[in-house]
Amino acid sequence: MMKHKLVSVSAFLLLASTISAQTGSIAAAEPSIIGLSSILIAVNVVLLVFVLFLLGTLTSAIQRLRSGETEKVQLSWWDRFAALKSDKTEEELRLDEDYDGIHELDNPTPPWFNFIFYTSIIAAVLYLLNYHVLKIGNLQEAEYTAEVAQSKAEVDAYLKTSGNQVDENNVQYITDTKVLAEAQTMYAEKCAVCHLADGGGVVGPNLTDAYWLHGGDIQSIFKTIKYGVPAKGMIAWQNTYSGKQMEALASYVKSLQGTKPAVAKEPQGELYNEGGAVAADSTATTAMVSESSK
Repeated sequence: MMKHKLVSVSAFLLLASTISAQTGSIAAAEPSIIGLSSILIAVNVVLLVFVLFLLGTLTSAIQRLRSGETEKVQLSWWDRFAALKSDKTEEELRLDEDYDGIHELDNPTPPWFNFIFYTSIIAAVLYLLNYHVLKIGNLQEAEYTAEVAQSKAEVDAYLKTSGNQVDENNVQYITDTKVLAEAQTMYAEKCAVCHLADGGGVVGPNLTDAYWLHGGDIQSIFKTIKYGVPAKGMIAWQNTYSGKQMEALASYVKSLQGTKPAVAKEPQGELYNEGGAVAADSTATTAMVSESSK
């Protein structure tokens, strides 16, 4: 019997350590339900302990039956609680009814079963008070809404730190020399292969003149960099650079306008002025090609 109890206690300790770790996870994720979660976990632990001891007692009873121990013995409180054996003999428990030679024994409901039954009722009452009366914990719908709001707040916080809150709607033209110098490095690494280091254009269009295929304002340049023009071979850079970086890169591209490249490609697109785009003259229109974009 002692051997089985030691095995049961060892299994319980292992289970308790696992539940303790789970309780820590719950506490970190949802502090408002620590109390109820701890109660429910404690109830489950108690029930599991009883099941483990019941199994040990049952094993011991089977061993005694196999060994031929049939004499009436004084039962301990645990034996009475487990109700795996009775202090009454079978003759004392036998009812008067006779069903074709089969007799029913007057075995009451085991105390351990009643304990589990009443404990489940108490747990149900605690659940009702917590979620529906006192409303300390959140129901599934409210918990889902709270988690969605928390996730959105985390995403917003991440975007603020990563600089991705800058988009084509709020991008600003940057003139800071330090920022433009960093953007020049990005341009040299990613853009110069198509537009040349001085912006004169080779595969891609000339970035130094006043003609633009997709708009020459800072918002349009940013949008072109962010989403690209796949049909003309320009990839999207939104998965490579943050919003802040693309804002700096767009500002550097715009700063190239009016400079004098070593070799300037012919104009493409429409003439753009800061006051608004105007129609290009016939010479520029004739020279328009669709090799790339800017």
